[in-house]
Amino acid sequence: MGDMELDEFRKYGHQVIDWIADYLAHPERYPVMSQVEPGWIRKNLPENPPEEPESMNVILKDMEQYILPGITHWNHPAFFAYFAISGSGPGILGELLSAAFNVNAMLWKTSPAATELEEVVLDWLRQMMGLSDSFIGIINDTASVSTLCAMVAAREAITDFKTRSHGLTGHSKLPRLRLYTSEQAHSSVEKAAIVIGIGKEGVRKVSIDDEFRMDAEALKIAIKEDISNGWRPFSVVATVGTTSTTSIDPIMKIADICDEYKLWLHVDAAYAGTAAIIPEMRYVLDGCERADSIVVNPHKWLFAPIDISAFYCRKPDILRRTFSLVPEYLKTNEENVVHNYMDYGIQLGRRFRALKLWMIIRYFGKIGIINRLSEHISMAREFTSWVDDSSNFERLAPVPFSVVCFRANPWVRKGRLIRNEDEEYLNTLNEKLLNEINATGQTYLSHTYLRGKFTLRLAIGNIRTTREEVKKTWDLLQQYFVKLDKQLRPR
Repeated sequence: MGDMELDEFRKYGHQVIDWIADYLAHPERYPVMSQVEPGWIRKNLPENPPEEPESMNVILKDMEQYILPGITHWNHPAFFAYFAISGSGPGILGELLSAAFNVNAMLWKTSPAATELEEVVLDWLRQMMGLSDSFIGIINDTASVSTLCAMVAAREAITDFKTRSHGLTGHSKLPRLRLYTSEQAHSSVEKAAIVIGIGKEGVRKVSIDDEFRMDAEALKIAIKEDISNGWRPFSVVATVGTTSTTSIDPIMKIADICDEYKLWLHVDAAYAGTAAIIPEMRYVLDGCERADSIVVNPHKWLFAPIDISAFYCRKPDILRRTFSLVPEYLKTNEENVVHNYMDYGIQLGRRFRALKLWMIIRYFGKIGIINRLSEHISMAREFTSWVDDSSNFERLAPVPFSVVCFRANPWVRKGRLIRNEDEEYLNTLNEKLLNEINATGQTYLSHTYLRGKFTLRLAIGNIRTTREEVKKTWDLLQQYFVKLDKQLRPR
């Protein structure tokens, strides 16, 4: 009636670790993007659960036969889509230990090590990024939840915590709330607006400049207009490393406006915040010391297995007043002298996520992390030089970090337009190019639209990526461009 026998656990534990080590040694054996058709996995698995116990040996064989083909390999060195997250060795071992301990970090008392290690490791990360010690750190699962927590706190602060007790419905005294963010902001900002009850109409998207950064003057004009029309502005979400182009909003100017109108400033630095660990990149967080909150995701560009999001706030008292709700069975004698992290967000149950980040930082060290991040930026700049010098490709955005936005264009020569472009054809060509090179299984890129242009995105951030994979992807792009342009271009 008990658990798996320990001898059996040890046997298969060794087998699984050996399998993972072999997998990480040669992930290039697999296609980067899963090649299965929709429904293939479900069709190959039984419709009903097993009545009798099955051996772990059979289960692991079925994993290889039916699950592995449906894996898109984010750990593959040629994974260049979205933001190229990767699970490093020490991070994977940290996850293993966290699963074994299986603690709930809701209260200090439920596992003191989980709470105090979270304090320590987030303070380490804060120092590494050069953030002020006025910030307190809290671990969430993703930046979406961190941004949501920031927006709830901002809403409560502007309404004097009345919405916590009265809600947003059933009374007419509360004016409509308005949140501001740029046209390039992550969709999680709008999702947060939906959840906190202000709706998509409560989000005003501010125009951007030529480098896809929020226009601070346009923000100020929008705030003035909304106030005159009866809205109550309450927050601005700025971004360091926007999702499509990794642009950096002018945080200092935005902070001035937030100070003037007493608005909560939240900075989404989920991808790019870790770049500030590199001393010469510290400037990317300039102005963030004036933010009320900021989010950085170690699972995006700090080699932590998904998921872990570092949420920093300068007003923990507001967070606690917003979220703390302590039933009798959760009261403890230590609650006035420790952090009970359940009081600072929406989650009660909390995984021991700090352990894997602690192990990563200790194993690689600050210098090792700096070297790896710097190498990714160097590879991105080399790829950018190939695009800029090409006769068939053009860059469509600046490259401040390790993401390159570009497209195939037969009418450019080294970035210079030589004749009028056919935008409809270029969009068709680039979409087809993306789909065909991804279908090879040799690389995986994603896309966005920038000012109506279908744009390819190459994101370098995987700890196992080398210049060889970047060069191979560039060669594939050129090879398939020649073939597709010949097939598709109107004559």
